[in-house]
Amino acid sequence: MLEGMTTRDPRAAGLARLAALAADETRAACLLALLDGRAWTAGELARHAGVAASTLSEHLGKLVAGGLLAEERQGRHRYVRLADARVAQLVEDLAAQVSPAAAERPRTLRQAGAGSAMARGRTCYDHLAGRLGIAVTDAFAARGLLLRDTGFALTDAGVRWFAAAGIGLDRRGRRPLARACLDWTERRPHLAGVAGAALCRHVLETGWCVRIGSERAVKVTEAGERALSGLLGIDAGALR
Repeated sequence: MLEGMTTRDPRAAGLARLAALAADETRAACLLALLDGRAWTAGELARHAGVAASTLSEHLGKLVAGGLLAEERQGRHRYVRLADARVAQLVEDLAAQVSPAAAERPRTLRQAGAGSAMARGRTCYDHLAGRLGIAVTDAFAARGLLLRDTGFALTDAGVRWFAAAGIGLDRRGRRPLARACLDWTERRPHLAGVAGAALCRHVLETGWCVRIGSERAVKVTEAGERALSGLLGIDAGALR
C-alpha cells in the first residue's frame, strides 16, 4: 500500500475482538443459554456447556471483560447474564445465520423432545419466538396492529390494543417500540423490541404461558389459548 493511503476502518480492531469472543464453542454455548433472559450461576453454565468449572470461569472472564456479559455476586455465588438487549439481538442474529442442516442431530429422545419444545415456543431473551412468536406476529399484522413493509412498526391501533389489554409499554429510553428479530427455527422475523418484551412479560406473569424444562421453551396454557384467541383471533391449534 502506498504511504499515506491507509484506509482501514478504525472499528476493524474492535470488530475483530468482538468476533473472537464468540468464536469459541464453549463461549457460544453460554451466550445461547443466556438468551433465556435469566441470570445463571457459573456452575450451571459449566454443566450446560459440559466443561470444568475452572475452564468455564476463564471463558466467563473474557465475556465479561468484552462487555457481552454482566456479572453479579451474591455470597459465594457468581451470576452472569447478557449485558443488555443489544447483546441478545447480536447473539440471536448470529444464530439465525446458522443453517438448520448444520445443527447437530439429537442423540436421544429427550434431546429430540427438548428441540421440538423449543421450536414450538420459547423466549428469545425477553420476547416470544418459535411457532408461538410467529403466530402472534402474524396475528398482529393481520389485524392491522403491526406494519412490516419496511421493518416492523406498531400502528396506532397496535398501541391502543396494548392499552386495552392492560399491557404497559415502557417508551422511555432508546429501544425501538417494535423490532423484527429473525427466528432461527422458523426462518422468519418475529416481534421484538419494547412491544415484544411487554407481551412476553405479560403472558408469563398472567400464566398464559409457562416455562417448561431447563431451557427457554414455553408452553401456552388453556387460559392462554382462550386469551390469545379472544384478543388476537389465533386458532388454538396454532398455539400447541
